[in-house]
Amino acid sequence: MTLLQGLPPVIAPHTRLLVLGSFPSAASLQRQEYYAHPRNHFWPIVSALWGLELRALPYAERIEAVRDRGLGIWDVYARCRREGSLDSAIEEAELNDLAGLAARAPQLQAIAHNGGESARSMRITRALGLPVWRLPSTSPANASWSFARKLAAWREVFDAAGLLPAAPLPT
Repeated sequence: MTLLQGLPPVIAPHTRLLVLGSFPSAASLQRQEYYAHPRNHFWPIVSALWGLELRALPYAERIEAVRDRGLGIWDVYARCRREGSLDSAIEEAELNDLAGLAARAPQLQAIAHNGGESARSMRITRALGLPVWRLPSTSPANASWSFARKLAAWREVFDAAGLLPAAPLPT
């Protein structure tokens, strides 16, 4: 198996919430875009929370919207070996420098792990002294959670981190 390299972080000095996945899917690595698989719920959930149609935007504009609103995106693993896209296939994973990234975002208020594999690193992220949440995975492999149930869980975390618009949006 080839050693795979992850994607660079999406971060800004004013980032308030950092969402950490485990490692990009094969589709994401191929396109060099976070959450590129068409059935991944990440972009539809963030779109619903912010009242924007992010998937209609070019990727660079989606990333700009995320940064502007204080959301950071990265993964817990910098490199790994893996066949396919399943977290269960990850081998020889190397952690990203999460403490170094937190230092680049002085307004960071919380970290949210997108799924179980990412959440295995919660002891590391808790050591940063910030609130840490485990969110249901947005991956299409997480079919046991409905979109509405995932959206409700993500809404709670975005609300706690101050990333929701001032007026509530219909779902």
